[in-house]
Amino acid sequence: MLERGIIQPAKSLYVASIMFQKKADGSLRMCSDYRVLNKITVKNKYPIPLVADCFDHLSQAKYFTKIDLRSGYWQVQIKEGDEAKTTVVTRYGAFEFLVMPFGLTNAPATFYTLMNQVLHGFLDEFVVLYLDDIIIYSRTLAEHVEHMQQVLARLREYEPYAKVSKCSFAQEIISFLGHIVERRRIRMDPKKVLAIEEWQPPSDVHDLRSFLGLANYYRRFVKDYSEIARPVKDLLKKTETWNWTPQCQVSFDNLKSNGDKPCVGLTRYVETIRGGERHFRLRIRGRPNARRPPSCLWLKDVERRYSAHAKELLAVFYCLRLWRHYFLGSPFVVKTDNTTVSHFMTQPKLTSRQACWQEWLSEFRFVLEYRSGSSNHVEDALTRRADLASLGSVAALSSSAVATSSSRANLGNFGLTTGI
Repeated sequence: MLERGIIQPAKSLYVASIMFQKKADGSLRMCSDYRVLNKITVKNKYPIPLVADCFDHLSQAKYFTKIDLRSGYWQVQIKEGDEAKTTVVTRYGAFEFLVMPFGLTNAPATFYTLMNQVLHGFLDEFVVLYLDDIIIYSRTLAEHVEHMQQVLARLREYEPYAKVSKCSFAQEIISFLGHIVERRRIRMDPKKVLAIEEWQPPSDVHDLRSFLGLANYYRRFVKDYSEIARPVKDLLKKTETWNWTPQCQVSFDNLKSNGDKPCVGLTRYVETIRGGERHFRLRIRGRPNARRPPSCLWLKDVERRYSAHAKELLAVFYCLRLWRHYFLGSPFVVKTDNTTVSHFMTQPKLTSRQACWQEWLSEFRFVLEYRSGSSNHVEDALTRRADLASLGSVAALSSSAVATSSSRANLGNFGLTTGI
């Protein structure tokens, strides 16, 4: 690292320890414990994209290329004067970083901001960016070649380097963010499925949190996930004592056995279906015979005491919050057989809770439409955007070697602003 211009000897009041994290290829990634520094760092609020959003943009594509940047953070220089704040202590002495190290609270947002600038004009057209993963997607092979040429020309201009061994070009099936993606189809990575299937029953809350952390990432593939997981999730409550009951074992086994389910197609309708006093099931409707990624709204104890129309409004609120990125900016209709709900947006007198809901809903362009129960085949349906009618694919691409101090990527620099 000294020879490559990544670090240099330091004398500083800032001190952090180091640790190593094993990467997927078996190599080690050095991370620094910057928790103390992070507490006093002014946070960069630049939003990181949602994983679900990344998949949605790939819906109609057939060919994919993925560029995995090599040590992406190390291709961003530390702002002059801030190097001392990154000082780490090793058995060989103290060293400060000349490039952006892992472990800093603003590193992901900073890197994503810079890469957004590099790929400006391509994003959401034929490029998806998730931190150091660049996905190029196209409908035809001819289009894909043209898109690749444009992206590579841009990368050549700014000089971020990529890891060739982790790149793939013009693929119809790829691995991306723990999923296997192809045109209009997405499924869990078999390696992740195997890890879930081989998971032993947890012996304490810590083990259970680890399992649910992985299972929750793939909840879209498990029908009625919230309902199935409820017995084990109840054990996470502070008021509960650890008691692994037969119901918990059944819940655990069901979560493990329902993993490898493909999720085909984004859909056009969301139905809110009464599921008794405790929950509303949210079912997504799409093409005939298409698999439907489900969701379930479990009512809290206080919500169970809401009136019938308040529960339905809560379900609508939940749907729009969950899939806000689909509905925002596009007109749609909320159909209901409850007359009180149909007049909610023009209701003159509101409770404080209803006023908050109405204020939040005002950013959407929708109409509440009454439909009698006899003619309404579903209880509540939200029309979905037709241009997002299917989930899609992903792939992989890359180039070149890691930058040295004399050939650092032209991505700008990273400053550390601290304050109390």
